[in-house]
Amino acid sequence: MEKNQKVAAQSRPAMEQRFSLNRREFLTATAVAVSTAALMPLLGPPSPANAAAVAGRVYTVAGRNTGVNALTPRTEFRGMWIASVLNVDWPSKAGLSVAAQKAELVSLLDLAVKRKLNTVMLQVRPAADRMWISTLGEPWSQYLTGTQGKDPGYDPLAYAVTEAHRRALALHAWVNPFRVSTGASLSALVATHPARKNLTWSFAYGGKRYYDPGIPAVRSYITSVVKDLVSRYDIDGLHFDDYFYPYPVAGASIPDSAAWAAYKGSYTSVASWRRNNVNVFIRDMQKAIRAAKPRVAFGISPFGIWRNNTSSSLGSATAGLEAYSALYADSRGWVKNGWVDYVVPQLYWYQGYSPANYNVLVDWWAKQVLGNSVKLWIGEAAYRVGSGGAWNDKNELRDHTAKTRSVGVVTGQSFYNATAVRANTLNSMGILSAVYYSRPSLPVPMPHMVSTRPYTPVITSVLRTSAGMKLSWKSSNSGERKTLIAIWRWTSTGSVIPYIQSTGTYLVKLVPRTQYYQAWTDSSAVPGQRYWYMIQSISQTGIDSLRATAIFVKA
Repeated sequence: MEKNQKVAAQSRPAMEQRFSLNRREFLTATAVAVSTAALMPLLGPPSPANAAAVAGRVYTVAGRNTGVNALTPRTEFRGMWIASVLNVDWPSKAGLSVAAQKAELVSLLDLAVKRKLNTVMLQVRPAADRMWISTLGEPWSQYLTGTQGKDPGYDPLAYAVTEAHRRALALHAWVNPFRVSTGASLSALVATHPARKNLTWSFAYGGKRYYDPGIPAVRSYITSVVKDLVSRYDIDGLHFDDYFYPYPVAGASIPDSAAWAAYKGSYTSVASWRRNNVNVFIRDMQKAIRAAKPRVAFGISPFGIWRNNTSSSLGSATAGLEAYSALYADSRGWVKNGWVDYVVPQLYWYQGYSPANYNVLVDWWAKQVLGNSVKLWIGEAAYRVGSGGAWNDKNELRDHTAKTRSVGVVTGQSFYNATAVRANTLNSMGILSAVYYSRPSLPVPMPHMVSTRPYTPVITSVLRTSAGMKLSWKSSNSGERKTLIAIWRWTSTGSVIPYIQSTGTYLVKLVPRTQYYQAWTDSSAVPGQRYWYMIQSISQTGIDSLRATAIFVKA
């Protein structure tokens, strides 16, 4: 990631709620509860003349399964990476004022909302440093202030979480586990840096410095840093990128002979030992995150090629650098063992690229997640659009989405990077969004983590105001965890209530649950038009409230 991706050819979600109707509030008189459990066909909504006769009836919604091929899937991961290392995306440069840093971050979150994305992966530990308050020894990131260890004057991660959730965006804290520095010198690090206090923990390689994954104390320390972060911040996910053992540098050998001698145990192969070091780290990291906060998803965006089929019959029909042998990253093994909750392989190549064909790799990864709970989302190279060849086709990213939507187990995409999403070169993101992201989408459910259903919100009124139709509801006063409120709207025309439980066609808004009583104003409602409004709550792990409530009104 972070602008140094290597192309393959080069080496890289049965309550029956009845309403006592108040005509002054409801304008017309049908309020219903909608079940997402018993899915039955239903005739269309009543006409206003019949509304009083049917007030309070319990309706169920037809639930035809349209699958992920629909242009508006009900649930889908739509992510955007925000890189902080080398000030790639945010902050745009080191040393900006607190106000300027906050303004830039909010601008990127607003960009995600504009493009109808639902998740941001914010890099908060770019190089054995941090962008959150901690007492575990790692210094404040130099990419904030320009000086490693200098307090930026606020808590960037806390601010990011608050502002993302205010916009109904999930925030995954992106951590680079083993990179110590983008330079090789230990003396360039702040004197209190753990790498300087533990001189045997790291090595220089290719002009950079890395923690040694072969040292148990290193793995334990990084796990403790992540566990502390997860315990104290209301993040939705913890995210690793593709860096484990460093990318190969011609003519250089990884200087880990001391760790090999001390910790090899019964291993006779350095390569197998290195892979095991990373495997143990990934396995134990998931356990630590589960222990700290079970609802936080753990995911990784590995290099796109696990192994070529010339190296293993289980590999993909590709001919490029292999994560398995070059980075000692057994990404397929992590999926098969269920050590991650989601995987976002970086398929940063175009359709038809012979050494690493995008379509071939999508299909290969889809086979790897079959039969387990790991979610598959595809990493997209938005930054390559306009760089030449097939990437000069303004429809390349759009066609990638067409491919992912055609493969049932692929439930989303993530775009690298935020700067490229904003630049929208060749209008590529605009074209993709117009076709495939015309509506919001709910988060992909992860019932294997926390499957508790949130409280069903209850519509209390719909009022016509000068600003539009003001929809009010009440939620639970039980102090339940953060949830989203999903709002659907559709017109009264047609013979069947829309299949809102299997598509997002009529999903108009996601808002965060912030208090017991809440409201939202539909400024796009056309005066005189008759609408159905329906609301439902969605948990932080994408689980819906089973039931939803609906009202039929005249704007």
